[in-house]
Amino acid sequence: MNALMVDTVGAPFRLAKIAKPTAGAGQVLVKVRASGLNPLDGKIRAGQAAHANQPLPAVIGMDLAGTIEAVGPMAGEWKVGDEVYALGTGIGGVQGSLAEYAVVDARLLASKPATLSMREAAVLPLVLITAWEGLVDRAHVGPGHTVLIQGGAGGVGHIAVQLALAFGAKVYATGSAKHRAAIERLGATFIDYGQHAVEDYVTLHTAGEGFDIVYDTVGGQTLDASFRAAKTYSGHVVSCLGWGQHSLAPLSFRGATYSGVFTLLPLLTGKGREHHGQILADAAALIDAGKLKPIMNPHQFDLQTANAAYDLLAGGAQGRLVIDI
Repeated sequence: MNALMVDTVGAPFRLAKIAKPTAGAGQVLVKVRASGLNPLDGKIRAGQAAHANQPLPAVIGMDLAGTIEAVGPMAGEWKVGDEVYALGTGIGGVQGSLAEYAVVDARLLASKPATLSMREAAVLPLVLITAWEGLVDRAHVGPGHTVLIQGGAGGVGHIAVQLALAFGAKVYATGSAKHRAAIERLGATFIDYGQHAVEDYVTLHTAGEGFDIVYDTVGGQTLDASFRAAKTYSGHVVSCLGWGQHSLAPLSFRGATYSGVFTLLPLLTGKGREHHGQILADAAALIDAGKLKPIMNPHQFDLQTANAAYDLLAGGAQGRLVIDI
């Protein structure tokens, strides 16, 4: 089969013929129709993501959408021809989705949302699971909550905004001035982080009380700012990029709480994979009800032009990028 190889750190993709994989016990073989791009894929290619445990040379690509080609033993109720999507490849030494076929642990799969194209479905799994684990699993978002999404126009951020709204919360989102229209179209109240200090927008939007839930998708100083934006006693801060050195004093003085999200854990440890599949299945119902949709980048790419797609990703492209297989 055709696949894209990354031979060494920073090397361009090389189109190669490799062996078509075979589904083993608990696995399915997916004919990949689309491979979603994530900044983490670019970091793996650049040798900047040791935590992903994907040594080179490798086929990379974590997100996919496609059609089941074959079903291994003990792989549940999946059938040949089922349309699926998953975060299931390109991590922990597993062949990635930049190939015509990929083997996926059946527990990680969910049926593709009926209202989405393969391209749209392929860009969702990583950011959708990351947003869900933070808002639903950790913070228990619900009606009446005030939720602040730090970086509301980003990959995780734009899904987190929609997810919080779908669960009945009042949502605010930070961004730069160029992101205002996109954030407001999603249904959130826009906050220009460059123009307003944390204390100012906490006063303006919460009468100084703070937000019930703050989801940091940026890390660094934005996580520090998130600690100062949490509601006293009951506030909960979640971050998917809480990897730096941070003072917990602002959070502790509020009696607030913190949770970290590391979406790759089930892929690296083998534990909790069923939950990833369940998140995608539950989210598909929201998607088909019109409550969640990815913001797509208009450019189109295939295996021959993937290098250009990753260049665009590195340049900070707006909207989700995908490789058609």
